[in-house]
Amino acid sequence: MPRLALYALAVCALAVAAAVVSFARGSWLGIVWILMFGVASNIAWYYVRKAKNDRAAESASAG
Repeated sequence: MPRLALYALAVCALAVAAAVVSFARGSWLGIVWILMFGVASNIAWYYVRKAKNDRAAESASAG
């Protein structure tokens, strides 16, 4: 898995934890953390798909 995808997954986990803590304290700031989770998960998905497509293109051009 690409390094940037792993970083994005770490941000996803931290954003979910921050949202839970924020909502537990009664703050609506958790909505911002949920949005951050959405962006980070899309970034992770993008880099995973990009790595998969790069590997497929590399194997197709080699053989």
